[in-house]
Amino acid sequence: MIAVLTGDIKNSKDHEASTWLPILKQALGHYGNEPIDWEIYRGDSFQLRTAPEIALEAAIYIKASIKQIRQMDVRVAIGIGHQNHLAKKITESNGEAFVHSGECFDQLKKQTLALQSASTDFNEAVNTMLQLAALTMDNWLPATATVVKTTMEHPEATQKDLASMLGKSQSTISEALIRAGFDEVQKMIQFYRTQLAQL
Repeated sequence: MIAVLTGDIKNSKDHEASTWLPILKQALGHYGNEPIDWEIYRGDSFQLRTAPEIALEAAIYIKASIKQIRQMDVRVAIGIGHQNHLAKKITESNGEAFVHSGECFDQLKKQTLALQSASTDFNEAVNTMLQLAALTMDNWLPATATVVKTTMEHPEATQKDLASMLGKSQSTISEALIRAGFDEVQKMIQFYRTQLAQL
């Protein structure tokens, strides 16, 4: 089983590509190698192949990365399933996970994050949670998004460590993580992994 994330950048036309493209590349590069694991195509669309266990974390990390820029966001659809063909470029690979990801992406509309697998129960449970989480995550401001991204990059770091990395006070870091609903986001990722293990 693999996970395929299909996404695009919201409001990309209102910003110079030089502002957000290096950030997107860095975020995707955090989870694999170009072009076998990820590619950016059609200007502002992207695809990333990863392990199902880390797919949700990767989607949230990409979101936090892009939301460091004011008025920007991503839409991401996660497809989980088998892979039939692994090509040298991810956009030429195919299989169930790719189909699920594409179908899910086409149905996103106003949602910014959703998931599709072969299990209806799993999809419903996770998507309900993602819709609730989006109420908070879609409203992350750049400063909050930066703290979330840095915290995800350094899971072992204390708030004191994060404060010195970002040149902020510890109370600022603490407040940003509370505003971001970061504890709840981590619980959601944990719940997702538990449900996934039962598929």
